[in-house]
Amino acid sequence: MAKDVTRTDQVPARRPVDLFDAMRTDLDRVFQRFERGWPGFGSFGLANRDWGDDGMAASLDVRDEGDKLVIEADLPGVEEKDVAVTLSGGVLSIKGERRNEREEKKGDYHLAERSFGRFERSLRLPDAIDEGRVEAKFDKGVLRVTAPKRPEAVKAERRIEIKKS
Repeated sequence: MAKDVTRTDQVPARRPVDLFDAMRTDLDRVFQRFERGWPGFGSFGLANRDWGDDGMAASLDVRDEGDKLVIEADLPGVEEKDVAVTLSGGVLSIKGERRNEREEKKGDYHLAERSFGRFERSLRLPDAIDEGRVEAKFDKGVLRVTAPKRPEAVKAERRIEIKKS
């Protein structure tokens, strides 16, 4: 018959030094999991979102206009030369940096402010997109990416009638 032995050399589980830090870490994991995607739900089109030092993130609007997808990113305060758009393996990525400098001299004071922030957004495009015809235009702080669908993909789509039970 075996004796019940309690070991005293085992180290008991430690309590986190900072309870709020542990909670913050757990919440970060939840949000990271949301961005990667939940089983059965996908990532909601958000393959990557990188918040800059100043909290800047590119807001995206994605519209299906039948023969093409249109992606618009609002990039206030960003110049065209500071934006890069790439397409690789069906993933469209928009990267950039906002540089904001302000200097004001009046009377007996001098104000100089500088803020910088990087951002990155990526999303997977559908297989129906003709990657060779994707175009990007930048106008007044709005980046517009047009991703035409392949002609055979547009023709292959048909509306299915919903019948009453």
